[in-house]
Amino acid sequence: MLKVLKRLNAKEIIMILLAVAFVCLNVYLELRIPDYMSDITRLLSTKGTTVKDIFAWDVDAPGMRMILLSLGSFLSSVVVGFMAARVAASFSTRLRDDVFHSVMNFSDAEIKKFSIPSLLTRTTNDITQIQLVFTMGIQVITKGPIMAIWAVTKIADKNHNWLMALLVAIAVLLVMLSFLLIAVMPKQRMIQKLTDKLNSITRESLTGLRVVRAYNAENYQDAKFAKANDEVTNLNLFIGRSMAMLTPVMTSISSGLTLAIYWIGAYLIEDIAIPKDPTKIASAMSDKVAVFSDMIVYSSYAMQVVMGFMMMVAVFFILPRAVVSAGRVNEVLETNSSILYPEDNQATPTEKGSVEFNNVSFRYTKNSEAVLEHVSFKAKAGQTVAFIGSTGSGKSTLVNLIPRFYDATEGTIKVDGLDVRQYDHDTLHKIVGYIPQKAVLFSGDIKSNMDMGQSNESPLDDAKIWDALDLAQGRTFVEMKDGKLNSHVAQGGQNFSGGQKQRLAIARALARKPEILIFDDSFSALDYKTDRILRQRLAERTKDMTKLIVAQRISTIMDADQILVLDEGKVVGQGTHEELLANNEVYQEIAYSQLSKEELENGK
Repeated sequence: MLKVLKRLNAKEIIMILLAVAFVCLNVYLELRIPDYMSDITRLLSTKGTTVKDIFAWDVDAPGMRMILLSLGSFLSSVVVGFMAARVAASFSTRLRDDVFHSVMNFSDAEIKKFSIPSLLTRTTNDITQIQLVFTMGIQVITKGPIMAIWAVTKIADKNHNWLMALLVAIAVLLVMLSFLLIAVMPKQRMIQKLTDKLNSITRESLTGLRVVRAYNAENYQDAKFAKANDEVTNLNLFIGRSMAMLTPVMTSISSGLTLAIYWIGAYLIEDIAIPKDPTKIASAMSDKVAVFSDMIVYSSYAMQVVMGFMMMVAVFFILPRAVVSAGRVNEVLETNSSILYPEDNQATPTEKGSVEFNNVSFRYTKNSEAVLEHVSFKAKAGQTVAFIGSTGSGKSTLVNLIPRFYDATEGTIKVDGLDVRQYDHDTLHKIVGYIPQKAVLFSGDIKSNMDMGQSNESPLDDAKIWDALDLAQGRTFVEMKDGKLNSHVAQGGQNFSGGQKQRLAIARALARKPEILIFDDSFSALDYKTDRILRQRLAERTKDMTKLIVAQRISTIMDADQILVLDEGKVVGQGTHEELLANNEVYQEIAYSQLSKEELENGK
């Protein structure tokens, strides 16, 4: 929690200090009110006292002073609430912004480490818990201890019998707080993790809703959700029931303390005997009134002590979860991306459009098995290099190393003759265009998806966008839309088919005019005709652009200048289609499982 609080800026710290000062003022004003109750009690017992003596438009009247003190206390509470809200809103806004930018800088390794549902929970729910500490904490958590301690100091020397009753009440309160500390607080720490799990199952069910329905798996998913939901529910019920004990217990303590004070006071008043001497009766009655007055004042202060402890109990509602949330948020903020870029690109490329792998190996973690082992090849400017192999052979991982979604464990990867680690982020991603396996579209319109980010062609005009769409075979269906380039794109591109999304993603990369274009199985949703026409257009109109293609279809890569065959992370074949078809058994097995011998020999 302290690490997160260190992110407070000077203005917020000043506002917190001012808020605490107003809390002290508020407590002072509230604790002054019982003093005037004693004066009023004495006036009421004095013969000839009128209403004007108690309440008058005069600051010397005790009633008026109580009203002014109450009004001052109310205004100071308003100021504290205003400052607490401002600090909470300002800090949570900045903290959420820091978390978001930290996540945006993460590589795929860090994203997988935390998981997307967990990162969403940390960015929203966890920061809300921290915000609640500022909203309530400044007003309640600080006020409770100050009020309790201050009130005790004002009445500690009044009467040892009353003090003993107060200490017994405080002891019972401390026992209850200890129970909450030992039994409830550890449970509070578990809630956020269980919330992550519940969010993960909910997200999984919603994302795969069609699959769930297709397999009649509603009951299966319901059972998974019910189990996670029951865990959260049962934990919250335990915490809620434990906290529900607070109100009756606190009420019993406050009522019992009041009863004890009045019971002791009754004995003290009774102990003051009325003398037989008429001249001393007035003095004895005055002593009885004084004890009665002290009893009322003591009772008021004792209630302030109880109120202080009740406010401290609020800590057990919000602080445990906030501490856990702060730790989770801080974990994100302190996690550095495993991919580090130089701030400035000072190196000068020695080539243009080339990609070279030199004895490259890769592992996701130090102790895991190698996903790629000793891969070497070079793609020259304008060439098309393809990668094929069985599922899990490392094809996508290989091309993901070029834009540095991961860094190679061993060996070097060069782009334009330079190690990719020498490029700054912007320069590398202007050189390399990337189309992922699963086409990703963002909410907005088609034009905003085409012109997103920065490139050598930014900003794109409509003519360049249409040209890229035409090349990607997407012009026809975009022209059929009512808004054309301004047509709405739903979140995730859900209002487009798989093939349409792939063509839009391809067009987006082509419009950037990169030197190197990576197709990570980006033709899988295209029909064979569209696939063939698109490859022909790419060969005609992007002759200077180096193309790296990951594919499952032999027909997609038959015309490549160089084909790498991967098997279990190793290159088991390298050459042209004709060379591999003649000499490589793995390639032959893949090829003959998809096309006939005549089709392969004719290059169709």
